Amino acid sequence: MQHLKLYQKGKIVFLFFAVTAILTAACGRLAYLMIVQSDYYGKKAQALHERERSIKAARGKIVDRNGIVLADNRSVCTVSVIHSQIRDPERVIAELAELLELPEDTVRKRVEKVSSIERISSNVPKETGDAILARQLEGVKVDEDYRRYYPYDSLASKVIGFTGGDNQGIVGLEVRYDDWLSGEDGKILTMTNAYGQELEQEGERRQEPVTGNQLTISMDCNLQMYCEQAAQKVMLEKNADEVSVILMNPQNGEIFAMVNVPEYNLNEPFTLNVEPASDLKESEKQDLLNQMWRNACINDTYEPGSTFKIITTAAALEQGVVTVNDSFYCPGYKIVEDRRIRCHKTTGHGAETFTQGIMNSCNPVFIELGLRLGAENFYHYFEQFGLLRKTGIDLPGEAATIMHKKENIGQVELATISFGQSFQITPIQLVTTVSSLINGGTRVVPHFGVSVQNAEGETRKTFSYDETEGTVSTATSKTLCDLLEHVVSEGTGKKAAIEGFSIGGKTATSQTLPRSDHKYIASFLGFAPAEDPQVIGLIVIDNPQGVYYGGTVAAPVMKEIFENALPYLGIGKTVTEQMQQEEIAAGSR
Repeated sequence: MQHLKLYQKGKIVFLFFAVTAILTAACGRLAYLMIVQSDYYGKKAQALHERERSIKAARGKIVDRNGIVLADNRSVCTVSVIHSQIRDPERVIAELAELLELPEDTVRKRVEKVSSIERISSNVPKETGDAILARQLEGVKVDEDYRRYYPYDSLASKVIGFTGGDNQGIVGLEVRYDDWLSGEDGKILTMTNAYGQELEQEGERRQEPVTGNQLTISMDCNLQMYCEQAAQKVMLEKNADEVSVILMNPQNGEIFAMVNVPEYNLNEPFTLNVEPASDLKESEKQDLLNQMWRNACINDTYEPGSTFKIITTAAALEQGVVTVNDSFYCPGYKIVEDRRIRCHKTTGHGAETFTQGIMNSCNPVFIELGLRLGAENFYHYFEQFGLLRKTGIDLPGEAATIMHKKENIGQVELATISFGQSFQITPIQLVTTVSSLINGGTRVVPHFGVSVQNAEGETRKTFSYDETEGTVSTATSKTLCDLLEHVVSEGTGKKAAIEGFSIGGKTATSQTLPRSDHKYIASFLGFAPAEDPQVIGLIVIDNPQGVYYGGTVAAPVMKEIFENALPYLGIGKTVTEQMQQEEIAAGSR
């Protein structure tokens, strides 16, 4: 009996201490949660009763070198509903369908959806948003937002690019500089009760958005307009497929203008700029949109034709395999291995110096230069000139040069490469490479980005770009500029000459693949002043109808552009010895 009592007493004591331990642990845990973890659980409880709506940040502007706004923002609204706060769903549905011009079924599905907050429509014009607010619909929220707006519609569309519905860049400079242009979204925080209803007495807490940075680019709005007008004019006159123009400073790589007509409306980037077929499939429309957005100056390659003779000349002069007074003979063709390769003048140019050969754009002369150089040396200069690597332009999607492998360059390939056929480059690669050959031998990176400024106008970053010196010697560069000045003043580029201005350049006419289609590309590359180049321009006309020669079709367009651009850039007329003598004679009369 005594043993049983002791046993029961032991059980009671054990149970007492067990309960005490459990209560102590519970109290300790409770104290830990209430004291040590109070902030953590307080925030969780607050978050449970907080509703968050974002305030879109204004995207930074894009401005040209003179501060003209090329990409801006317009105030719009985002309309949403909070299901738990709607008192009269039928009225809300009817009013929103009317004001937003949406099908009633679409609005009904979103209004009746049980969620904390449901977006009805975004990018709503501010006037419409204000009208919705005036109706005082319970459960309907109208929040401020921004939509990208391009004041000049289609100007430089394939350079500037556009943004998507979330205001993020999709193509062009908008995507390349997205990190700088994007701001930081703000927030609107409201408190709700257990039923998800907002507590008006708690009010709203706002975290203001941060506006994105402004991007200043090297483009000049006026020069871009000049170039686009000239390109559109020749495209209509020659019924061409496309026309591209680049205008750049060869000394530092700043691009003044880059044109690809037909352009498209940046404010309606998903509307085709051509009349589509009525039965167009969605995939076919997307293909057409992708083609419409392409920037041919950097995304597409082509056979440059005779403009490439500038590069062949520079390599030959640098290697010392030719001088300006070397003699050549052109019977209208040159036989290389088993091929008879024609000159554009089938009757031949006869006896000529090298200076006359480049003025005449004589194929046999340049075939001879290629053969004198040889594949090994020629390829070496391709690498030295930077022709085999991308330019590094600050636009997405730059294409690379398509060139034969060195080991696959035979005599025939060497001959055709020498006058710009059987390989492909981009227009921007041609302009960049030639710039390094005429500016004294420094290869620059072509670019648009100059600097970014914050909302207060303070410069946050000034962009810098690599330069590679020693592309060619200054002597070769000077000789090349002089030769190309003769091409414009006396040779195939005479239609680009402007009285009183010293202009260098080269014409080109190349045939597209397949050759059986008999389609051509007419182009002209020019620069001024010839003795100290400050601007370089290239025009490429794809598939002009009728007369298609570069000297006849493309050179006059560059002349028209330069007639506007040179005085605008402050490039004066060249004072020659003859002009000085005429002025002296006029003064003595």
